[in-house]
Amino acid sequence: MNDTIAAISTALGVGAISIIRVSGPQAIEIVNDITKSKRCNKVASHTINYDHIIDEDKIVDEVLISIMKGPKTFTCEDVVEINAHGGIATTNYILKLLLNKGCRLAEPGEFTKRAFLNGRIDLMQAEGIMDLIESKTEKSRNLAINQLDGKVSNMIIDLRDDIISVVSNIEVNIDFPEYDDVEVLTNEKIKPNLLKIKEKMEDILKRSQDGVLIKEGIDTSIIGKPNVGKSSLLNRLLNEEKAIVTDIEGTTRDIVEGKIALDGLILNMIDTAGIRETSDLVESLGVKKSLELIENSDLILYVLNNNEILTKKEEEILNKLDCKNYIVVINKCDLENKLVLPQYLDKKNIVKISALEDTGIDELKNKIKEIFNLGNIETENLTYLSNARSISLLEQSLSMFNEIIDNINMDLPIDMIELDLRNVWETLGEIIGATYDEELLDQLFSRFCLGK
Repeated sequence: MNDTIAAISTALGVGAISIIRVSGPQAIEIVNDITKSKRCNKVASHTINYDHIIDEDKIVDEVLISIMKGPKTFTCEDVVEINAHGGIATTNYILKLLLNKGCRLAEPGEFTKRAFLNGRIDLMQAEGIMDLIESKTEKSRNLAINQLDGKVSNMIIDLRDDIISVVSNIEVNIDFPEYDDVEVLTNEKIKPNLLKIKEKMEDILKRSQDGVLIKEGIDTSIIGKPNVGKSSLLNRLLNEEKAIVTDIEGTTRDIVEGKIALDGLILNMIDTAGIRETSDLVESLGVKKSLELIENSDLILYVLNNNEILTKKEEEILNKLDCKNYIVVINKCDLENKLVLPQYLDKKNIVKISALEDTGIDELKNKIKEIFNLGNIETENLTYLSNARSISLLEQSLSMFNEIIDNINMDLPIDMIELDLRNVWETLGEIIGATYDEELLDQLFSRFCLGK
């Protein structure tokens, strides 16, 4: 990190302002070299200064330049931000000047990566920045903010502190057994503390399910045979004509997707091809995808026609839904009732609608809220783990911890228990980046844009 990097931090295109960010030991000097005033190295830190960008004697743009000297910056390095007039040509011209003067084009996420490597933020806070950029609802924004503020990291830090406290006491016992005032620790004496730590881990993991829902949304598949009203239902939920609706069977031959916000959570809606036997190659592939989605979705909306008798194929699929979150949506309730449902079907999971007349849609939304307990998901102080990497590491730590409890019950030597506790402590450290490898960092920060 001895070089100086530069990148465009705003979205490329026409706008009022575009920002070119520079960070590194030569940031101020390089920017100073392309200014008309040549005062960047003389002004006070954390000030905004009026100037012109020049190329030799030619004025390129009229700009405002923010000068921020390290370590009190995002990257802990000298940082300069050039606020130029928006536009692709001017912005790229300034960036090219900086590169010609000695800057290197930043890699995706490199500014945030430098902030992490310089101790400005931990790994979870870095991920929180990306989550904040990608947040689509107020709940997901709050979740990202709390992660960025370090509130989520503190949960992991507290766990590590609890573990290292036990480890330290064990070490004192092992290293200084001759001292009378040192309490002799046994497996039975440390077990209550370890059970409390285990309980904390389990609680965090349980609540992380809500975090995943907030961040990723609920993958919701609309399935059923052709012409039961799946596409009409999707259009009603989205309040737009997203899917084509006709009386012709097999109109939806592929997957149609859309998103709706429900109590601050995103429903990732998928309208599937009608499930039926077909000789059409494209449609048959769509049907195959539909069946696969039954296994992979968080929620199934299984649409039946109120005006038709239940077929054997439909009943087969009903039997497959029992282990999933599902709602049987009986559509076309404005028509004569011919549908008879099996007695074993849970009536709590049935909602009657008419997509044509727009009735029952609110009841369907309320049923979804009920299934996922959306009303009880905290709206404030959202301190949940929300990404696969951190959840996987916590699950791994909990599994290791359960083995430790088993070993204590088997009365294994306490020095072996200490070694296992250290391994859990290190695994938890990977969540916040206390321990890491370069490959992980490269993979994580590659998801960021160039200017972040």
